Amino acid sequence: MHRTILVVFLFILLLAGIADSWYLYQSAVTDTALTCEIGGVLDGCNIVAQSPYSQLFGIPLALYGVLFYMVFFILAGIWVFFQQKIIWNLLHLLAIGGVGASAVFVAIQLFLIKAICVYCLASAAIAVVSWGIVYSLRKGSS
Repeated sequence: MHRTILVVFLFILLLAGIADSWYLYQSAVTDTALTCEIGGVLDGCNIVAQSPYSQLFGIPLALYGVLFYMVFFILAGIWVFFQQKIIWNLLHLLAIGGVGASAVFVAIQLFLIKAICVYCLASAAIAVVSWGIVYSLRKGSS
């Protein structure tokens, strides 16, 4: 895939991550139910959102997601203009951290809460694909 297309796709994914996390955050702070009646196993959004695992240090996990995707977006934007290896190293570390956190959160949903949130899965997928793009671009810039 062409490098420019990958960069544009990365920015689109990161904006989607911000929007997804922001929706979850707004639901948490306004105590509003999430819309997630998809049918079957993915209907557990509100169970997950209202679980004790939905906060860390009293702060909704979704706010951490918003901050994660915003920092990711800003670092990627800085790299587009300056293309320094240290920025890609930071992006790569940030992306790996996002994938690791997503893996932990999906495991918590599956094994502790025993419910799945489609928005949380979307965020996890965005984190994994974003890492893949960063890795691909970083590999190409070496």
